[in-house]
Amino acid sequence: QLHVVESGGGLVQPGGSLRLSCAASGFTLDDYTIGWFRQAPGKEREGVLCISRSGGNANYLNSVKGRFTISRDNAKNTMYLQMNSLKPEDTAIYYCAAGRQVFRLCVLKEADYWGQGTQVTVSS
Repeated sequence: QLHVVESGGGLVQPGGSLRLSCAASGFTLDDYTIGWFRQAPGKEREGVLCISRSGGNANYLNSVKGRFTISRDNAKNTMYLQMNSLKPEDTAIYYCAAGRQVFRLCVLKEADYWGQGTQVTVSS
């Protein structure tokens, strides 16, 4: 069965950090462009970070630049989203995704695989 599963969400105070994980099963994550997306209540899903296999093409949401980092561990077939200096406006359900084509995933938000989502709440 081919899928990705997120973990690591939760409640954190403003200024805190969280690391989200996304484990791939049934396929090799290194063969894909990877990305993280989020959806807040009443809003459309938006791309947070998206990066090609080579790392040469990267799309960042301006509001997370300098605070969020995407990475992958090929040995574990897992990707990560490190989130620092979290703000209340970062509160959302976060989804990981993998796709064969950079434009389709990072611009059109069309993925071959979507995770089920993990809730991140930033509140004091």
